[in-house]
Amino acid sequence: MDSLEELISAARGEIEVDLLLEGAEIVNTLSGEQHHADVAVHKGRIVGFDCRSARECIDLSGSVLSPGFIDGHVHIESAMVTVPEYARAVVPKGTTSVIIDPHEIANVLGVEGIMYMLESSRRVPLNVYVMLPSCVPTTMMETSGAVLDAESLSELMDDKRVLGLAEVMNYPGVIFRDSEVLKKIRLAGNKRVDGHAPQLSGRDLTAYIAAGIKSDHECTTLEEANEKLRQGMHIMIREGSAAKNLLDLLPLVTPQNARQFLFVSDDRHPADILREGHIDFMIRTAIKHGLDPIQAMQIASLNAAAYFGLKDLGAIAPGYRADIAVLDDLESLNVIKVIKDGKLVAEDGYLTARLESTPAPKDTTMRTGPLDVGSFRIRSERIRSEPSLVRVIGIIPDQIITKSLAIKPKTSKGLVVRDLDKDVLKMAVVERHMATGNVGLGLVKGFGLQAGAIATSVAHDSHNIVVVGVTDEEMLDAVLRVIEMGGGLAVVKDGRIKASLPLPVAGLLSEMYMHDVAEGIDDCIDAVHDLGCQLKDPFMTLSFLCLPVIPELKLTDKGLVDVAKFQLVPLFMENA
Repeated sequence: MDSLEELISAARGEIEVDLLLEGAEIVNTLSGEQHHADVAVHKGRIVGFDCRSARECIDLSGSVLSPGFIDGHVHIESAMVTVPEYARAVVPKGTTSVIIDPHEIANVLGVEGIMYMLESSRRVPLNVYVMLPSCVPTTMMETSGAVLDAESLSELMDDKRVLGLAEVMNYPGVIFRDSEVLKKIRLAGNKRVDGHAPQLSGRDLTAYIAAGIKSDHECTTLEEANEKLRQGMHIMIREGSAAKNLLDLLPLVTPQNARQFLFVSDDRHPADILREGHIDFMIRTAIKHGLDPIQAMQIASLNAAAYFGLKDLGAIAPGYRADIAVLDDLESLNVIKVIKDGKLVAEDGYLTARLESTPAPKDTTMRTGPLDVGSFRIRSERIRSEPSLVRVIGIIPDQIITKSLAIKPKTSKGLVVRDLDKDVLKMAVVERHMATGNVGLGLVKGFGLQAGAIATSVAHDSHNIVVVGVTDEEMLDAVLRVIEMGGGLAVVKDGRIKASLPLPVAGLLSEMYMHDVAEGIDDCIDAVHDLGCQLKDPFMTLSFLCLPVIPELKLTDKGLVDVAKFQLVPLFMENA
């Protein structure tokens, strides 16, 4: 008999099923209740709540079964590991599906990068779906390693694992009807188009949504999220490493509107995944702060499946894929086993399934122009007793948005220099894709460094090399170390490398185990803290200071970007 006939026969009890999960309580995301039931599984599908005979039985008495968790929007590259290593970390935590936007690696390698992510996810116990990057490069105010137009994306849109178009960051391009942006939206057809519209409001927001963009993961306040919710957007509640919005947005969730919310991690570093968790951490936190446990499970599974049209995911019911997280209870929410397509793939926090790797691109992506100490010098426009005010990027802890500050700079011998008393440091973005020689120069407040410099090739979204430091010499040393490693993180002081982590795959990923990468990141962060910085994750913060679609002021290899005006602006301002 064919597979459909066999599933029907298994559901009627006419044939022996592959697996019976006995004795547990079920979180029923469809009926909105918790009830006792056995679960029969055959050929990777749920075929009912009892059976006459099973080849294998697993006694789960005292446990709770939930649909496998779904991350509705994630950049795996932010975990700095390959897809198999990512699966090794998140699957034991109950995540069985992720919807990825590979625009980080696409900004470096273009279509080759997207294909690598697709190929490397074929043989892992994790459903990996793709939203095609809509903004490579994010804007024309930076240099990336590739340009993906609508024609380039059309080659991939028909892939069955491609669910649509990823976050449309160029919201001015939508509002003012940029032809290339609209081509990409049209290309998605009936598939989903995700949004990215921080602080967009009023008629501009309405126009953005009218274009067919139906989600947003950039809400930071209740007011912002509520305006978007009322206009039909699905609100992706994000709890990443740099941007944490869960507790701020949770009060908006009610039984009447809960169907419109999804949990997403967006950008989450290895240490946070390993220590706190993934989507399971968001569920635990939400329940702890008063969200109904069943609603939390629906947001973590069924809602994402419904939004993306994944009709066989998000529930434990006949015909659905047997992707199941086995929990000790709904209070501590510890994941003790994970069933994927009817097979036990993780137990007691460890992956039991075998992983296969895919060869990674090995060519270096560190192509810079000539660099020397002079590359980082900022010459004062007016050598006088009252120099012009300068635009300074103001860091907001635990957020990826920044302030645009106007500060009187400290100068010496006609050069703008760091001002430790005001916590103002020099920052640079070094183009590393086309060897253009571009070096964007700026100033940043809030880093707290008292000595040394730090640099990284993880710099959203074009991923040029970004560096901040106390002296030009140390900034150069840090950048050269990143280039030497083929990409990665570096911390220097007084000409010595204090810590570093190589990321040789596109300058973004390591092929090491995630816990080894996490240790390497921790060593780098500890070294930065020793230099005086008090930010929890200085490298994550630094990486987002280059993203020219997140307000208010950012720096690219081409210079400072005023995000509200969506244009490059000079460092020096006219005095008031």
